[in-house]
Amino acid sequence: MSAAPPLHVLSIASLFPDATRPNFGVFVERSLLEAARQPGVDLTIVAPIGVPVWPLSLHPRYREFAEVPQVEQWKGVTVYRPRFTIWPGTGGRFASQHMAKAILDLLQKLSAPSVDIIDAQFFYPDGPAAIIVGKALKRPVSIKARGSDIAYWGHQPATAQQINEAGHQADGLLAVSAALKTDMTALGMAEDQIKVHHSGLDADHFKPRARADAKAALGLSGTVISTVGALIPLKGQEIIIRALPLLPDISYVLAGVGADKERLAAIAEEVGVADRVRFAGAVPHKDIPMLLAASDAMILVSEREGLANAWLEALACGTPIVISNVGGAGEIAPGSDAVQIVERTPEAVAAAVKHLRAHPPLPDTTSAMVHARFSWQKNARELVAHWRKLAGL
Repeated sequence: MSAAPPLHVLSIASLFPDATRPNFGVFVERSLLEAARQPGVDLTIVAPIGVPVWPLSLHPRYREFAEVPQVEQWKGVTVYRPRFTIWPGTGGRFASQHMAKAILDLLQKLSAPSVDIIDAQFFYPDGPAAIIVGKALKRPVSIKARGSDIAYWGHQPATAQQINEAGHQADGLLAVSAALKTDMTALGMAEDQIKVHHSGLDADHFKPRARADAKAALGLSGTVISTVGALIPLKGQEIIIRALPLLPDISYVLAGVGADKERLAAIAEEVGVADRVRFAGAVPHKDIPMLLAASDAMILVSEREGLANAWLEALACGTPIVISNVGGAGEIAPGSDAVQIVERTPEAVAAAVKHLRAHPPLPDTTSAMVHARFSWQKNARELVAHWRKLAGL
């Protein structure tokens, strides 16, 4: 068998972890690192960091970025992290232009390294920025949609037109679910240009464990439900907290950080369940499997999603999920009782949890169901094949 010809990929990934945000965009990281291991692939990652104009740049949220190096070897792959200016109050209107300028300035300093294709791992601002870079380098462009980039940015006055134009100008498009593909075509993008590219799973990391042992290791007992996700309103943790009075002997663990923590803690006090709510903070990704294995259900009733990795990871650990009917919810395990799709109300969440408690699905069966369909190796092979096709290699 002949060796695969070299493929030089420049991937723009604003959703990519760094030392200050180790859990940020880990699904993008995992996909790209696995793609970099494929035969013949030479991958350079550009993970631009947006910083607002002074004096907002002095805010602790942005000041810590000063410690992040402009270039580093990240798990064996070169990652460049150019800064670009963001302008608060403009609805993100200028983010793509400033991101593209930062990338082109970087490439000029690098004497324009060999590139066969420009890849964008999020539709906004990465996608329109990739189009600008692709035109400058005269190279094909692929853009991937993940959920909120289409559901939110695709409908905002300041960014909707940019997303639509990028969708028409890209040489190829990817969507994390068939449902998201439908949303993209509703915006006017060509259906035959969009390929569904599901996320992956780490079979060695996310697998069933003895639930009682996992609970003991984390200091938990009784029936436990959890949510893995940022503490922000669209993830729906408030709905779950308000369901707890209907689930009187159940504990709730929230893994994640975000601006909504104080409000959620106040709601837990208000409805009298604060003693059953644990804010676990930023749980390292390597420790998430233990929490999922300890959970009798993982609940994520988001306002919007593409195809959430947290869904797959919970199921892979043998843990059933309660989720809202968003994105690819109906695509991960059609007909399985391990996936309860519910309305975004406390009553619906409580009913689903009670059902799962009375009829718990078998962990090994639940895990095998998703591992048969999702893996990072499959994800990487499909991604590289997509890149090669667009690059004519």
